[in-house]
Amino acid sequence: MTQALAPQAISSFAAWREAQQAAVERALSSWVPAQAPAGLGEAMRYAVLDGGKRLRPLLALATCEAVGGHTAAAMRAACAVELIHAYSLVHDDMPCMDDDVLRRGKPTVHVQFGEAQALLA
Repeated sequence: MTQALAPQAISSFAAWREAQQAAVERALSSWVPAQAPAGLGEAMRYAVLDGGKRLRPLLALATCEAVGGHTAAAMRAACAVELIHAYSLVHDDMPCMDDDVLRRGKPTVHVQFGEAQALLA
């Protein structure tokens, strides 16, 4: 038999999620360079910072907390998981794979910046 979660538990989780998502966004924004040769920084930021639910880093941070760790200590690892995920989406969208032209309602990286930039981003 399953039990419904109490409203305060749902509210508490929502607050935790929002706080952790904001922390992940800040960390990613500070670690993904804005300036890089040949516009690569712009392509990287476009691929990583413009949308997404950040479920993978949230799971990493929740796992850290579940075993008694501190989320600040796990933030780099959590963001690394998100960066790998973003990389996989960029490469999956390339013409040699799925050749998708839209992701999250906007042009994919290879459409916006070209295939060479997408490959390096």
